[in-house]
Amino acid sequence: MLRLERAVSARIHYAWVTLGLAFLTMLICVAVRASPAVLIVPLEHAFGWSPATISFAISLNLVLYGVLGPFGAALMQRIGIRRTVLCVLTTLLVGVSASTQMSAAWQLILFWGLLIGAGTGMIGPAFGPTIVNRWFEERRGLALGIASASSATGQLLFLPPLAAIAETDGWRSAVWIVVGALAILLVIVALLLRERPSDLGIGPLGLAEEPPARASGANPITAALGVLGTCLGSRDFWLLALSFLVCGASSSGLVGTHLIPFCFDNGIPEVKAAGLLAAMGVFNIAGTMLSGWFSDRYDGRILLMVYYGLRGLSLLYLPFSDFNLYTLSIFAAFYGLDWFATVPPMMRLVIAAFGKPATPIVYGWLFVGHQIGAASIAYLAGVLRADLGSYMTPFLLSGMLCLVAAAGVLWIGRRPSGFAAGPAESPA
Repeated sequence: MLRLERAVSARIHYAWVTLGLAFLTMLICVAVRASPAVLIVPLEHAFGWSPATISFAISLNLVLYGVLGPFGAALMQRIGIRRTVLCVLTTLLVGVSASTQMSAAWQLILFWGLLIGAGTGMIGPAFGPTIVNRWFEERRGLALGIASASSATGQLLFLPPLAAIAETDGWRSAVWIVVGALAILLVIVALLLRERPSDLGIGPLGLAEEPPARASGANPITAALGVLGTCLGSRDFWLLALSFLVCGASSSGLVGTHLIPFCFDNGIPEVKAAGLLAAMGVFNIAGTMLSGWFSDRYDGRILLMVYYGLRGLSLLYLPFSDFNLYTLSIFAAFYGLDWFATVPPMMRLVIAAFGKPATPIVYGWLFVGHQIGAASIAYLAGVLRADLGSYMTPFLLSGMLCLVAAAGVLWIGRRPSGFAAGPAESPA
């Protein structure tokens, strides 16, 4: 296998292969985490569970997906990327398989809330930045854009067919599809993922050889909390964290979780609503990769201002769109282009403020804010739908928060952050 990998490296740098593996891993993990979005209505019909109950399990999933990110990044530094990913994928495979036998709401909370949220959280936020920092010296913004696009691609590939299968064959059949995808991914990662470029006798993309690596001897919990302690005194950290909280509230927490039932409430069948998410995914793949290209060239603060502003306008527009083919197509294009486009410029700002070595853990803590926002709005939207019979209030609230975030990000980098970014780093 090592001979094959070196032969591949002679034709194309193995950094791109590793990025492809990271893309595939994050794609499937995000699809697993987002799968409850297409199960809300089927589970309501199958068990009579309320939207608030199902939304609570999803919100727990979202919180753990964020909270465990910094510890996942520290664990990758301690025991290695490959071991961490293989352990997490095995855990997810067991948890998703067990969920096919659930019949009570507490089991939904245990499997899809606790276990799957924790498993995806140990990979999701930290994996892409860790791979890019270790394997790329050049084209880092583009690589981050590609890694970030995996979230949209996961929804593009999985949610529409899962919705169709859940509608025709039942929710358990849809979950078994997820089990199969995880099993295939586990085999691919075990065969092809390598820890670092030096394992193949090469350097990162853009360097002839890999700089000497310092193995982390720190306990992952201590390392993650130590970085957080330093971050808490940084104004830039708080500005980035609050903006990312709004990002989560306006993306995976609201649109990723509740767009399908919102469309269903307005006469759009589940499969067609999942197709709308897929269309948004198509636009987001292009938008996120383009954002990565932009982030190598333009000020990340200006890019974030534009992205949050456009997202806010699209969310304010949706409740008044009449939910026909024309208006929903406008929303899918407008919102989809910047759904995950915030990540590449934010990562460049993190590197500039906190330095490359600390970036995966710092980003993991920022992602905690993202997921707190996502979990809060996921639960609140479910409660408001049950109480008011409409999703209008959470969509309008998220839209207004995006406009506030668009103004707030311009203050990032106005004063020293408290970290030494290093001479090679400069604001993006």
